[in-house]
Amino acid sequence: MTGTIFADGLVEASVQHGVVRLTLGQVQADGTPKPSGQLCVPVVQLPALVKSLAAVTQQVEAKLREAQAQRGAGQPAAAEALPGAFTFGDR
Repeated sequence: MTGTIFADGLVEASVQHGVVRLTLGQVQADGTPKPSGQLCVPVVQLPALVKSLAAVTQQVEAKLREAQAQRGAGQPAAAEALPGAFTFGDR
C-alpha cells in the first residue's frame, strides 16, 4: 500500500488511452470540492472495480440495517448507528 486518500466525492472523471482517471475530492468548509487524489484504473478493469464497490456498499447497508434492528425503532438511522470499525473479505 502506498498511501491513503480521503475522499467524500468525485470531482472529475475522464478516459484517456484506455485508462479511467477519477479525480477524488474532499468537500471544504465552504462547501466547495477540492481534489484530494486521483484513482487510475485500466478501462477493462473498471467493471470489476465497480462490482466490488457495489458489493461493499451492500455489505455496509446490511450492517446498518443490522445495527438499527439491534437498537430498535426511533434510534439514529445514519452512520452513527454503525459499529466503530469492521472489515470485509478475507481480512
